[in-house]
Amino acid sequence: MPQDASSGHLRRCSDADTTNKYLSRKEHSHVTMTFNVTAVTYPKDFFLFVQTLTPLTLANNNFNESFEDSIGSNAPTACCFVHISLHSRIKMVNLTYAAQLLPLLLLSPTSIKSSENKNSVVLANGFTATHLNLRPSFLPRGGSLDNNKSALSSSTSAIESDVGPAMEVISQGNWDLLSDRGKAALSRLILYDMSSGNDGQKHVYGEWPEAGVQDEEKRMLAEQIADLDGSYPGGLPAYLSKAKTLLKESADGTNPFEEFEASVPEGESLSFEEPNANPHTGMTFTEAEQAGLTGIGDTVFVLVAGGLGERLGYSGIKLSLETNLCTNKCYLEVYAKYIQAMQRMAHLKTGKDHIRIPLVIMTSGDTDPLTRQLLKDNNNFGFDEGQVMIVKQDKVCALKDGNAGLSMKSKWEIETKPHGHGDVHHLLYREGLVDKWYNEGKKHVIFLQDTNALVINSVLPTLGVSIAKSFHMNSICIPRLAGEAAGAIARLEHKTDPEKSLVINVEYNQLDPLLSSQGDCKGDVADPTTGYSPYPGNANNIVIEMGAYAKTLRGEDQGVVIEFVNPKYKDETRTEFKKPTRLECMMQDIPKLFQKEMGSEANIGFTMFDRWFTFSPAKNSLEAGVEDVGKGGTAPGTMSSAESDKYIQNQRKLKFAGVDINVTEEKDLVPIAGIPVTPGPRVILCPGFAITQQEVVEKIEGGKITDRSTLVLEGEDLKVKNLDLDGALVIRTGHDCDVTVDGLVVRNTGYDLSEVPEGADVPEEVAIRGYTMNKSEAMEITITEPGKYHIGADGEVKKLE
Repeated sequence: MPQDASSGHLRRCSDADTTNKYLSRKEHSHVTMTFNVTAVTYPKDFFLFVQTLTPLTLANNNFNESFEDSIGSNAPTACCFVHISLHSRIKMVNLTYAAQLLPLLLLSPTSIKSSENKNSVVLANGFTATHLNLRPSFLPRGGSLDNNKSALSSSTSAIESDVGPAMEVISQGNWDLLSDRGKAALSRLILYDMSSGNDGQKHVYGEWPEAGVQDEEKRMLAEQIADLDGSYPGGLPAYLSKAKTLLKESADGTNPFEEFEASVPEGESLSFEEPNANPHTGMTFTEAEQAGLTGIGDTVFVLVAGGLGERLGYSGIKLSLETNLCTNKCYLEVYAKYIQAMQRMAHLKTGKDHIRIPLVIMTSGDTDPLTRQLLKDNNNFGFDEGQVMIVKQDKVCALKDGNAGLSMKSKWEIETKPHGHGDVHHLLYREGLVDKWYNEGKKHVIFLQDTNALVINSVLPTLGVSIAKSFHMNSICIPRLAGEAAGAIARLEHKTDPEKSLVINVEYNQLDPLLSSQGDCKGDVADPTTGYSPYPGNANNIVIEMGAYAKTLRGEDQGVVIEFVNPKYKDETRTEFKKPTRLECMMQDIPKLFQKEMGSEANIGFTMFDRWFTFSPAKNSLEAGVEDVGKGGTAPGTMSSAESDKYIQNQRKLKFAGVDINVTEEKDLVPIAGIPVTPGPRVILCPGFAITQQEVVEKIEGGKITDRSTLVLEGEDLKVKNLDLDGALVIRTGHDCDVTVDGLVVRNTGYDLSEVPEGADVPEEVAIRGYTMNKSEAMEITITEPGKYHIGADGEVKKLE
């Protein structure tokens, strides 16, 4: 029986009256409008989150049968229906009842014809609004948010005469304490919770003390709920609904790859030291690098840096950690100087001095202020004003149980956790950067992790492979041992629908079960000819072609990659967690969106390099590394092993150029603070000296270096011939300084490492390495005045011009 609007409920007219109010598709066949709408009746019966309102026919609606069953046989065959987009993280609860809400969401013919009224929603005859919260986005499908921010902020409106169920649990006095945004978000959470039928979030909003007690805490909680609701596409209800689904699948042990079979995808295998092309893939390292040079001016770099160094035993940001103790340059400076060296080379190749290669850094609440301060303190590490941009990711709610109950840090604060580096794609889209770059003619986006300094060596050849093979996405990879706890790149062939096939990272704990269910059923085993898994190991650094990327991000997901949940269960019942979990997403899962938007046209591959050349991340504490080594591990992943591997990489480069130098092998490593490291020589070839194989060969000629020596070279026009080094030598030259070092002989005490005594009170940045560097004596040559110079055997600098 209809109720009066003042009762706080939605009135429903007869089915016959309702049916007469449908709008025909014929009359408005070309209208597509976008809204974020919440429409609710009380109690609990009608609940629907809708993102897109689109004129559709019943025949085209995925929910055709459910709608017809609910509405009745009198429904017309062509109606203006609500299009439910599951891929946009929108969840529909109680489908049968939700269908009955369709008359509420029909657009007025008048509002369709008038652009000024495009955000109007008119209720069908016989309905009144208790709580209809309308948030127009004015965003056409595939459009950019960049030009609509003011409209979004200024045009938010609400039709609200009562708060319905929220007022049953929140007293009027407490409700009056809250801001409008706090009320709106809390109301949505309560409405969602009641509609789900289990009150899984009642511990968040229930049993508040009366007004006058802990009022400020109530306001803070409501504001936090509003922040969390606004930062996630679809709001908290979408997040919690998705979490419940994923947690159930996790508890049930659902296999996400049940419909797929794995095979090795198309890719390239390159070796810095091998002059011949791989017989299976066809390119040499030199060819790939030269191809990469043709595209360097049209690139953009994105550095994913949302995490602190806690896992390393460091409380600061990882970008501020020193990559090595010879130059003391931090990770961010190394990446910055590499990009600037690429930019300089682009100027030389194209003759266009105006080329700038942008850098975007993704931060989090934990790292954002420290990252900005690091840039400020170092004058942006040489970047021009505006060349470095920062996008900040938000944290998401922690979940305390399999019912997706919100985990509370305290009664008045929801616990939050990082969402994962997969956020980077949506953030780039949200800020309008990808469309901007595409319109500027940029061709590729290069994504790097924060603490793997070796990876910069593989950027150019990977870019070259992407260009040569027209890859839309290209993952930098390394040889992977069978069973190694590292993800692998695989092609997943769908058993029934080829359009669903894709090339993507498969985590190690999923790869073995997948391979065990197909072919010879041997699982994740080594190729007997190589000793490695045939599936390349994923180093989590990728190159993406801009056109395909822009097209994919313009899709309905807007760069929000498919999420997953990884709870740690207390026992085999898989109902309680050891600690709160959350939804997570990974940057490398973007192929799922490529597949969705491009189908079989998506061309995704990999480029594999020797591990010594491209992969040695600093990710583990010294203690964890020592434990790993004690178990027989050879890749402890500590700051000390990362530094050592950088020296060894440059030893191999000098050896390749013809220098008489020993390259440290595994048997030569010496333990310092429990981690095997190179005894030397310690060699740093700065990006300002050489970033390509060709530059190394052209700038280094002959010479010999002893194991105890240290060498640092920096300078774009620096050449070193016949160096005889036994000690420490540091040469730095500035722009337009053409310097030739020929026959220089160096003999001094040099640098050595000193292990930190156990239990010593030292700064974190020292403790995580377990040693310091004693810089006893060195020959240091610094030239900054432009000109042509020569340095001979005695080290005297002579200016020739």
